[in-house]
Amino acid sequence: MIGDQLCTTSWRASPGSFVALMTLYESNYIRLRWLLNGADLARLPASGAASVIGDAELSYEVLERGPYTTLLRLQYRALGKAVEGLPSVRVCVYHDARVVEAAAVEIDPKPRRALPVDGEALSPRWARNTLLNKWLEYCAERGYRFGAV
Repeated sequence: MIGDQLCTTSWRASPGSFVALMTLYESNYIRLRWLLNGADLARLPASGAASVIGDAELSYEVLERGPYTTLLRLQYRALGKAVEGLPSVRVCVYHDARVVEAAAVEIDPKPRRALPVDGEALSPRWARNTLLNKWLEYCAERGYRFGAV
């Protein structure tokens, strides 16, 4: 689709392994950059939006910036508010490694962490990042694309 088929895993990587998870993070990075028109993720404007006919607006908001990371919230919005029942994902971009991790997934508009972040096994990370990867793919296929950023 958008080049993430070039994310090759080592022949030693088994499904569910740390190496395979890092490949998923790399695919998330490629898909997010595609939606953002190849923008430098370290220099994104504070917020942005993309829309397609017949769907809610897809938006991002920069929550934090650091020298090596940027924390974003990616969500659907309608009339300026998050759409209830649709995911809102906090995304951490690691600029030096060129990977994107879904740090938290929120399904309702109340800000809370749906899944733990610290001290966890790989399984919850797989669930969050697979959701992000599939969502980014869905958004690309629907035609979402943020303007020149």
